[in-house]
Amino acid sequence: MNWEQLLCEKRQSKSKSKNSKDLRNEFQKDYHRIICSASFRRLQDKTQVFPLDKSDFVRTRLTHSLEVSSFAKSLGQTAFQYLIDKDIDKELTTEIKDKACSILECAGLLHDIGNPPFGHFGEDSIRNWFESNLTKIEFDGTVLDEYLDEQMKNDLLHFEGNAQALRLLTKLHYLVDENGMHLTYALLNTLIKYPVSSCETDRHSGDIKTKKMGYYLAEKDLFDDITSSTGAVDCRYPLTYLLEAADDIAYLTADIEDAVKKGFLSYHQLIEKLRSEKYISECVDENERKNYTNMISLLETKYQNAKAKRITDPELNAVQNWVISVQGNLLYCASYGFTKNYRSIMDGTFTKEVLAVSYGNAMSKALGCIAYEYVFRSKPILKMEISAGKIINFLLDNFIPAAVHYDTKSELSPMEDRLMSIVSENYREIYSIYSADKNDKEKLYLKLLLVTDFVCGMTDSYAKRLYQELSGIE
Repeated sequence: MNWEQLLCEKRQSKSKSKNSKDLRNEFQKDYHRIICSASFRRLQDKTQVFPLDKSDFVRTRLTHSLEVSSFAKSLGQTAFQYLIDKDIDKELTTEIKDKACSILECAGLLHDIGNPPFGHFGEDSIRNWFESNLTKIEFDGTVLDEYLDEQMKNDLLHFEGNAQALRLLTKLHYLVDENGMHLTYALLNTLIKYPVSSCETDRHSGDIKTKKMGYYLAEKDLFDDITSSTGAVDCRYPLTYLLEAADDIAYLTADIEDAVKKGFLSYHQLIEKLRSEKYISECVDENERKNYTNMISLLETKYQNAKAKRITDPELNAVQNWVISVQGNLLYCASYGFTKNYRSIMDGTFTKEVLAVSYGNAMSKALGCIAYEYVFRSKPILKMEISAGKIINFLLDNFIPAAVHYDTKSELSPMEDRLMSIVSENYREIYSIYSADKNDKEKLYLKLLLVTDFVCGMTDSYAKRLYQELSGIE
């Protein structure tokens, strides 16, 4: 791969005119398209960790995405400047660095844009619903499990927010036409974290690119055009590694801070867990162990300083200050992991995450495990997830059967007709455009995606409100 091709400015359709006075590069233009979009604004009412939380402190998908955007841009600046200073790649210039950083800034804003309401549990709920119901619902006398092609089924059974993001950005954001936001291919390729179909995923391959699917069958031709245009065919796009690291750093540290703020985790519990040999043993050498133990010592120092200053809540103050230091440390580690493995990344042969091959690996694993134990397995979160699952199941229970009979020779029942009328008019129009001249099987597949499109576009509050309204709950 080479940067001249990787930084592909191609869009799905060319703009009709160019403003000679506009000094922005193409990726800076992407930025303004994103922040002015309704899809981006909806992230303010989507879960990061705590569904439907009334607090003004904990993070939403919007604030998380802003943090990831900032971290991704910083990673790009640090990593590319190092590569330039050390003359590791003679092709690299300051202009390339600036464009890469603009792409990373935009990608950070968009990396969660395809997630359904209620966070990752919403994704699980959609996958589980199709697993339970594809063998029950019939079309033309045949259950969907037998009627649909293999990739069509797998797209639903392995439903994935990353693949949904590509679909949303290139089709569903129907403002000007059916080509979505008209973003650059370089940006879109950065967002395709897993460049494989739902039939090619393999969590046990040892290669990060096959962990999940990156696109639906409905976007196969577009995916091929994007990857061939950027030169990243059968490879992970290089900037994706930095975007992934920025996301990991943001949520790993934010989950700990939010957990302490909400009372799920105390300072003393955090210290005790970090000191555990279970996590220290993850250090692969003395340098990583030193980095890990130094960060623990820094947390203790910040706690003692907060007490000395007579701060009202020294535990929270210490953790909040410490989290900032951990972010800086992990950003440095991720940059190191990227530059150290730059050649294999550009060759398309690197199979790991950049944090996993750095001195920050043990700390990132520890933070993830601690958050899982004290937050994601806590009773309040489990109760909220049960409620969220009930809402998702209800919506799919009602809208999928209606969609199956939509746009067929069969007349919809009065209830089915009303349900389909509730589905976004924009999404129904996109279905109409892309289903033209398709056979019955392809249309059915697109109708099932129409419902998941509708559900994924909902905010947490809207999903809950629609569930209550349709259930007759005041």
